[in-house]
Formats: sequence, structure tokens, C-alpha cells
Amino acid sequence: MQVNLKTNFNTLIINKMKNIFVIILILQISIAVSFAQPYQVGHRQKTFVDLSRANRNIAAEVYYPANTAGNNVPSASGEFPILVFGHGFLTAWSAYDVEWNGLVPSGYIMVFPTTEMSFSPSIIDFAKDIAFLTKAMKLEGTNTSSPFFGSVAATSAVMGHSMGGGCSFLSIQFDSTITALATLAPAVTSPSPVTAATSITIPALIFAGGNDCITPPNANQIPLYDSLASVCKSLVNITGGSHCQFASYNFNCSLGELSCSPQPTITPTVQQSITLSLLLPWLNFYLKGDCQAGIQFQGLITEGSGIVSEQNCTLLCTNSVLVQPQGISGISVFPNPVVKEATIAASEKLNGATLSFYNSIGQQVLQMREISGQEIKLKTTNWPTGFYFLRITKNNVLLHSARFVVSE
Repeated sequence: MQVNLKTNFNTLIINKMKNIFVIILILQISIAVSFAQPYQVGHRQKTFVDLSRANRNIAAEVYYPANTAGNNVPSASGEFPILVFGHGFLTAWSAYDVEWNGLVPSGYIMVFPTTEMSFSPSIIDFAKDIAFLTKAMKLEGTNTSSPFFGSVAATSAVMGHSMGGGCSFLSIQFDSTITALATLAPAVTSPSPVTAATSITIPALIFAGGNDCITPPNANQIPLYDSLASVCKSLVNITGGSHCQFASYNFNCSLGELSCSPQPTITPTVQQSITLSLLLPWLNFYLKGDCQAGIQFQGLITEGSGIVSEQNCTLLCTNSVLVQPQGISGISVFPNPVVKEATIAASEKLNGATLSFYNSIGQQVLQMREISGQEIKLKTTNWPTGFYFLRITKNNVLLHSARFVVSE
């Protein structure tokens, strides 16, 4: 077994090369996406009424595929999945132009509720608003007098950032027809989305910022991921990413971020490009049944450029047919928490595999190459306490992933 412990100089050079690779990757993705987007972005304002909650008015901004960009233009022909996106605390929907400009042109209807913008928002009401809008928009698709008649697909995803991400977890209990869950730096709110996650079985994708000092992954995204009962779930931690950079500049969010650390080490453009490069194929896989998109997502996860990820599954296709995602299993790290030394045990021989270890903010701390056998000893004597991620790859295929805690 050969262990490759990088010197500070080598680490600096490798990190610079990684940054260059990420920029090249983003340019390639941007070019590919520009050719793959057949639609312009239409926009309407609409207020929905929830009769079951004393005629509650739910104002929403709706962005949809159109042949001509603009307000109140006709929807393009076709049926498009619904994405209902919950905003962050005191963050207007307009801060998420990155998301609607990145997703709508590829054939999605995005709905942004503008409720609960006060200093004391009702978390449960916002969650119910998100769930209600998924149902209401599907009804729009069957209403002959609606501008969205015939334009709404049966599939849907609830999404959100920060507070809205936490509320998306809570919303699923109010609509059993929701297809998938995708969140950006979701926050643990009250009522707790961690508790709600134990009953969520639909596919889930959680993004975290490695340098998020507002909703740190250890106290927010990781507990949410762990609690999910989803057959297929993925956690993507963007190295050097922050909380606010998932959206466009917003004064309230940025003000909060100024008072905490660590600060981001990547630009908003890099963070948003990495997010969309993974989010779009994941949505295409689950909401459109696009087999090749699943392969693309899995390839980017395995490559791991600019991210540290964890999955309990692998998205698979056979002869261009979507098949049930397969679980990643057969790897254990014990004792966990680790004190000075651990054993990594696999259910199969890892001959020729590479073991990569990352800390909670996405920095690689160790890599072991050309592994042989089924048990590997890991010494963590000088490692700071905290969460660590393990990824096992071979021939550019992700075999296993795991997370463990190093304790004093």
C-alpha cells in the first residue's frame, strides 16, 4: 500500500491546477447548456387562493418556457415539470435569477412564493404555501382558461434556499405527489425539517457550501441528509462555497455573512456554475426520465471537481432505460468517532482503488493510491476534530463513500 502525503508546495500546485480545471469545466458546461436550451423565459405574477386556510392569498412569481422572452407572453408548447422554490429569510425571490435563468430555458416552470418575508415568518405556513403551489400549478395545466393549460407535466420538485430549503423538507408531508426534493444550503428551522426528513422517501439532492458560516453543514445539511429516508439521496459540499453565493447579491444575506467566518474562497460565478452543472442533469433524470442526464450527473459526482460529495446510491441506466438507483454499501469505518486510529473495512477487495479523505470544508487531507485487500488502517493522530468524508474510486468509478468523525 502506497500512501501519498502531499507537501504544502505540492498541495498549492495541485489546488491551482484544480481551480484551472474547474474553470475549464464551467466553460464547457456553459457552452453545452447554451446549445441545449431551446426556450426563452416568460414571466407572470399570479396570486393563488388556498380555500382550506381561510382563503389565504399566496402571491407568486412564475417563470416558464416561452418562445419569446417577456412578461405575460404565451407559454411554449409542451408539458414542463414544476419547480416550486422557497426563498431564504428576508431574501426576495429576485435574488434567485441565477436559478430561473439556468433551469427554465431547459424546460421547467419555476414558481416562487413571495409570502413570509417578515422578520418573524411562519415556517409552517411557508411550507404549506410551497406544497399548495405544486398542486395549484398542476391544476392550472388542466384549466382551459389558464395560460398554462396543457403546459404542466405530472412531475414536480420542491426546492429552496436556507429557510426555504428547510421549509421544502416540511412541505412534502402536505403533498404526496411531489416527485423530488432539491435544496441549496437548507437551514434547520422550527418546526424541525430534520424530524420531517425521517419520513421522506423521494429522491433528494442537498447542496452545501464548505465555507457556509450562516448555516454550517455540520449543524444543518449533514443532519438533514442523515435523517432522510430516501432510497437515493446525494449531498454535495462545494469546496470554498458560502451561504449567500447560491443566489445573486442580496444585502440582507450579505450583511449576515460579514459577521461570521470562514469567508468564501471561490467566486459566486464558480459556485453557481458548479451548482447548476449538477442540479440540471439531476432534475432531468428524475423529472424527465432522461437516462443520459443521470449518467452525466453521476460522472460529475465521481469526478469530484470543486466538490466533496456523499451518496447512498448510484444513478444507473441500461440501454437508455432508467433503472432503479443502486445503493452504495459494503464500507465501514470503525470505531466511529475515530480516536487516533481507525479501520476501514470493505465487503470486497479494493485492489487498485484510490481512497481520498476530505475535511468538512472540502479540503483533501490525505489520499491513498493502489490499495490492496479489504482492510486498511488509518491514523488520524494529528487530524483536527470534526467530520471527514471518504471517497473510494477505481478507474474513474465511485465505488463507495462514507463519513466519519475524528474525536480527541
